[in-house]
Amino acid sequence: MGTMTEQTENATRLARPLIRLAKLVGVATSYVGMSHDYHEIEDDVLVAVLKALGIDASNDEAINQSITSIKSERETRVVAPTVLHIVGKESKVEVHGGMFDVPEASITLENGKQFTGKISHEGGEKIAHEIDSSFFFTSYLVLPADLPEGYHTLEVTVGNEAETATVISAPEKIELLDDMKNGSLWGWMSQLYSIRSKGSWGVGDFEDLKTMLVEAKKKTGSDFMLINPMHAAEPVPPLTPSPYLPISRRFINFSYIRPESMPEYLTLSHEDRAEVDALHEQVESLNDDARLIDRDAMWRVKKHALWVIYKAGRTKARQAEFDRYLAECGDEIESYATWCLCYDKWGAPSDDADNWVRKYNRDSEEVAQLREKFPDTLEFYRWLEWVATDQLHAAQQAARKAGMKIGIVADMAVGVHPAGSDVWWNPERFAKGATVGAPPDMFNQQGQDWSQPPLNPIALEQTGFKVYRDMVHDMFANAGAVRIDHILGLFRLWWIPEGKPATDGTYVHYDSDVMLGILALEASRAGGVVVGEDLGVVPAYVSKSLSEHGILGCAVEWFEQMDGVFRTPKDWRPYALASVNTHDMPPAAGYLEYGHVKLREQLGLLSGPVEEFQKSATAEHNAMLNMLVEEGYLDKAALDDEAANENEIVDALYRGLKGSPCKLMAASIVDAVGEKRTQNQPGTNNEYPNWRIPLADGEGNVVPLEKLFDEPRLQEITAIMRG
Repeated sequence: MGTMTEQTENATRLARPLIRLAKLVGVATSYVGMSHDYHEIEDDVLVAVLKALGIDASNDEAINQSITSIKSERETRVVAPTVLHIVGKESKVEVHGGMFDVPEASITLENGKQFTGKISHEGGEKIAHEIDSSFFFTSYLVLPADLPEGYHTLEVTVGNEAETATVISAPEKIELLDDMKNGSLWGWMSQLYSIRSKGSWGVGDFEDLKTMLVEAKKKTGSDFMLINPMHAAEPVPPLTPSPYLPISRRFINFSYIRPESMPEYLTLSHEDRAEVDALHEQVESLNDDARLIDRDAMWRVKKHALWVIYKAGRTKARQAEFDRYLAECGDEIESYATWCLCYDKWGAPSDDADNWVRKYNRDSEEVAQLREKFPDTLEFYRWLEWVATDQLHAAQQAARKAGMKIGIVADMAVGVHPAGSDVWWNPERFAKGATVGAPPDMFNQQGQDWSQPPLNPIALEQTGFKVYRDMVHDMFANAGAVRIDHILGLFRLWWIPEGKPATDGTYVHYDSDVMLGILALEASRAGGVVVGEDLGVVPAYVSKSLSEHGILGCAVEWFEQMDGVFRTPKDWRPYALASVNTHDMPPAAGYLEYGHVKLREQLGLLSGPVEEFQKSATAEHNAMLNMLVEEGYLDKAALDDEAANENEIVDALYRGLKGSPCKLMAASIVDAVGEKRTQNQPGTNNEYPNWRIPLADGEGNVVPLEKLFDEPRLQEITAIMRG
């Protein structure tokens, strides 16, 4: 992929059938990189990406055949499978039929009732397409402005042909919460697993989350808590530490359950309760470990305790609640519960051709037999998912009851584990033979491969985006806001064909209008907020679209710079969640002490000499401090001895944050206790204990939840945020 000076493809290239086919289905044939470098995509990459979409481009004949069949399908279908309608506006829907056919249409609303409004047909001159010596004509239906919001079914009949489409009727934008219209709200951001109490089992859990939310409101006046993703994980150790590589995005990580918070714990027999309590005692000492979170040790013991509680049974009322939950989940719960059962009995998934995840699918006889053989274990995994959902929901309810305006800000990962339940049970939803990542940039010269298979945009459209709708809906059921990691992925994702390096990929485009419409619809129904993580280089059309939909971006103080000059906080964009740092950087005190330079050198992550990186880090550091002094956030005298005035400098960073017009502002729990260690070092796997750092202060002492919100340092940051 050579770098070129011209910024567009020439006419000869654009006329090539392969290029035309790629463009027809939203596969980019060229792109402009981070440094404004122009690249044209090689043929073999385009052929492989098209194959991953289920389109044959293996030779000239196949390419022409694919172009013909795609165009024919689009021009002869009565109506597209997914239609977007904006509430309050008329929308046009393209329909196809014979020259004299007048389309008839009806809409069944989401609630099962018939829509009684008028669906008109726009006549006028029809556009003709000749397909296989038959003529098809394009005309339009007009959906009226008063079609209510929701997911409706449009049935269109033209001549003898009838087809249905999913109508996604969404509000134009997400309205700001009343408190954000003329002001802003502030809250905390934290890694839930890292914050433990005496009642924890070595890892922060849903009961700790409930306590954190209520205490944060009561003792600091904050209105939200942004936490790491709560997506589902493995049922058996070892558990993947990264919350951004989940087994399923539809379900919740049940390792966060607090056994003693379940109503069933209170009704256990004397012997069973003694057993659960003894198991808790086994792992209690993990809560005092300041060096490492040991999820595996916790889960081996906690899972045993949960079996004891499960076996003790439920009251009639609780069983009815469980049954109701299963009915609402439908077949989807079977995907995760069955996958957990297979993992439990057959071992971890692997790339080995003989492994169950490669050998069997949801319809395999062997899988059916396993389900029949272990009905109790299968039910146990369904039950764990219900309990986890129940406890996460209770935490959000407690936050609202305590007076938080938002409560939990849930984080949605970009994708899922390639061998996880979402992919194994529903492979048709994903591209086969490609993974998602990022093209080369100045931070990662080799590009990045995140190993996650992308959702197939063609399958999304054919199914009314149901998988995405369900996922967003479920997240808002237990949160007041949702943060979408790498929101650029709703517009385009960098697909890397199997066996290729991350440099040899291309962008595949998604229907962002529909996906943003779904976010707007679900957020409006929940009275919630959507934050899109849009850090890095974001095309202007993306920023414009996000703000038009009322979706907030992200402003990180250390990233708000241009050519080494920091933007003053008062000039940041209002529609953003502002923070000093992110989980991929050391906390403020660690960053000020160049923790990021030391760690990268230690792990061999630098592409050039350490002196060079240190020089640029020092220049950045000094530019930030100068900006804070110039804007009146920091006394110049503090620069005479930075180490002695570290707290004062961290305070100045937060005063700067507070000086921004951003609608949401987040203070980091790690900054508020003086922690210096990084939570996650990008570019590493096991070289560094990513996502396993417990909450400790600057001296390395564990900060337990019981003391967290009374910490003097935390109260100093609180005073700035409330000021």
